[in-house]
Amino acid sequence: MEKPTLAIIIPCYNEELCVRHTVERLFEVLNSLISKNKIKPDSYLYLIDDGSTDKTWNIIVELHKANPLVKGQKFIRNFGNQKALIAGLEGVRAIGCDCVISIDADLQQDEMAIEKFVDKYMEGYDIVSGIRNDRKTDSFFKKSTAWLFYKTMNILGAKIPMNHSDYRLVSKRGLDVLAQYGEKYLFLRGFFNEVGLKNAFVNFNVKPRMAGESKFNFISLMGLALNGITSYSIVPLRFITILGFLMALFGFVVGVEAVYEKIFHNDAPNGMVTTIILLCVFGGIQLFCVGIIGEYVGQVFREVKARPRYIKETELK
Repeated sequence: MEKPTLAIIIPCYNEELCVRHTVERLFEVLNSLISKNKIKPDSYLYLIDDGSTDKTWNIIVELHKANPLVKGQKFIRNFGNQKALIAGLEGVRAIGCDCVISIDADLQQDEMAIEKFVDKYMEGYDIVSGIRNDRKTDSFFKKSTAWLFYKTMNILGAKIPMNHSDYRLVSKRGLDVLAQYGEKYLFLRGFFNEVGLKNAFVNFNVKPRMAGESKFNFISLMGLALNGITSYSIVPLRFITILGFLMALFGFVVGVEAVYEKIFHNDAPNGMVTTIILLCVFGGIQLFCVGIIGEYVGQVFREVKARPRYIKETELK
């Protein structure tokens, strides 16, 4: 296989403290791969400013003027990390490349693993996904919720490996397949594992963040998890159907028993206590089920409106 033109996409949101160092470090990696004759000299970086409110975009413009191999685009507002990743994938496909790697702007994902990704690509893999070796840098809460998320996704049928990340390589063929999907709320971790292209995995270490703070919080992580579940599984809806049947069956049995006790023993359970218990239990279950259905309805609602995934303010090519 001919050595590729490699693009590296870096989503950025308020990363003025990191972005300059990140670009310098990634060019060191690119130059090393070029010297080893593993990639072409026209390989480049593509940064996506996800509506930053600091000087991130100004720094990207400066870097572009100093080196045209720094390219990128700026969103008109913050659209979220997944939209920024999709914009990067679409952007480099339009510019041209043989394969693309996505990596975080803080370089917590070990950039030295990029060579392993390229080696897997040269072996013929279209998708090469990064797997974290551990979660030593995460809090106990984040470790626990991540474990719960991956276990839940696998139970629901989306076969996503534990500690999977958005640190991945996608071939030009993978980009062409992605372009055929018109969904506005694609869950990329699920998509690239389910799409059917030849897939491999690379393990990498996670480093402490060099500066600034993580832009992911509980709300954004919960939104990502719900998007993943509602995008790639209808098991929760089937669960609600079964649960509804069991609740109806239980209610029927309790009713028959109450009638039996009244007719044959002239006795009946305390109505107030029974009513309160049943209302609390079944009311809670019903609200939970309505919430799950609401998530799916909301997903359909967002899709049918056919709004753009993101709005680009400007682009550097």
